[in-house]
Amino acid sequence: MNIPVNKNDEIEVEIIDYGTDGEGIAKIDGYTIFVIGALKGEIVRIHITKVLMSHAFAKVIEILRKSEKRIEPNCNTYKRCGGCNLRHIDYEETLKIKQEKVQNLVNKMLENKIIVNKTIGMKNPIYYRNKAIYPISKDRKIGIFAKRSHEIIPISKCMIQSEISQEIAKYIVENWNDTIYDEKTKKGLLRNIMIREGFNTNEIMCVLVQNGKKLYNYNDLVKKFPKIKTIVINVNQENTNVVLSNENIVIFGDGFITDKLGEYKFKISPNSFYQVNPVQTEVLYNIAIKEAKLKKDDVICDLYCGVGTIGIFASKYVNKVYGIEIIEDAIKDAKENAKLNGINNTEFILGDTEKAFDDLLKKNIKPNVVFVDPPRKGLDKKTIENLCNLRLEKLIYISCNPATLMRDLKDLEKVYNLNIITPVDNFCYTSHVECVAVLQLKENI
Repeated sequence: MNIPVNKNDEIEVEIIDYGTDGEGIAKIDGYTIFVIGALKGEIVRIHITKVLMSHAFAKVIEILRKSEKRIEPNCNTYKRCGGCNLRHIDYEETLKIKQEKVQNLVNKMLENKIIVNKTIGMKNPIYYRNKAIYPISKDRKIGIFAKRSHEIIPISKCMIQSEISQEIAKYIVENWNDTIYDEKTKKGLLRNIMIREGFNTNEIMCVLVQNGKKLYNYNDLVKKFPKIKTIVINVNQENTNVVLSNENIVIFGDGFITDKLGEYKFKISPNSFYQVNPVQTEVLYNIAIKEAKLKKDDVICDLYCGVGTIGIFASKYVNKVYGIEIIEDAIKDAKENAKLNGINNTEFILGDTEKAFDDLLKKNIKPNVVFVDPPRKGLDKKTIENLCNLRLEKLIYISCNPATLMRDLKDLEKVYNLNIITPVDNFCYTSHVECVAVLQLKENI
């Protein structure tokens, strides 16, 4: 193929579509150019930054015809920050982009080309994250990593992290009397600050990720921020991109906080998985439960159950719930969450889903409804095989990655009809989207 552009070319193009990360797409003689920061319908002058055989990348130099959907980002660090990438686009338009992203994948990968529902957005899409992890710059400022790098960009005000988490982190750094960890030299004490919050209980957990076990004098911090219910030192001395180790030292409080979703209370520990947007998570789970059309004699499995949220939401409608999760702290929390809510028809199992689910089925436990909420990599082949062999009445697949969702649905289509896909905007102003997919056993299978 003759490539019509070269690196460093400056050309004028019209943006005809959006890519999977919300970037603009232009075409020249059928050759695709991904234009960061451009909107569909705009005419822009671009600078080509990278050229490959199948496509190129470019940045905007000048907007010649501006989209009515373009807005001024309300963030000073937006252009350099890697936290959210759609803040230059009207919020309602971002919801359409996410719906189209999922629809395009359905059309490309699945036999059943169902119509994807409209993305369910958030009424007030700011300060929505209940979990913040702040790296610390050399000049002792909290920040966020720049796009595709470990360069720390100091932030003055982030529009997606909660306001109080930013205040607490800034206070800690300003009053920190010890060294800050340096990624290059691997020396220094404080690596990251993690804040977790119960938005509906006003409880706050503060986790200091340290390159050592030195204790922190927390008296002034707790006095200034009385909503802090616990402070934990997480000791991470490994040269790794993983923020938290499994070694936690509780120096104040009980080492956990609680939050409320719907009518249920949930215990949250430093390492346990809990959705970061509680408002939209409740929407997500209510859709999943409603579409499952559960019955009193149902036996359900909740795979990748985290702290037990979906299983506990479903428990009052069914006979028995089995939850499986690989993180030990999360399983401990799930068991305590069931007790906390007076629920006695759940059983939470520690293990890798691939093996633990298989072992459960070998004990002749046969669920008729399964919920799966896997990490971004999606389901493993063994679990897909087991789900197909079970011939379930309903399978509810909750996904944070539409690409792996479609890959797995393609395999599951052999046995199940895909009835519904509903995107939910848990990660407002980013290109990420959660989906609820509802599958039903095919007739004559």
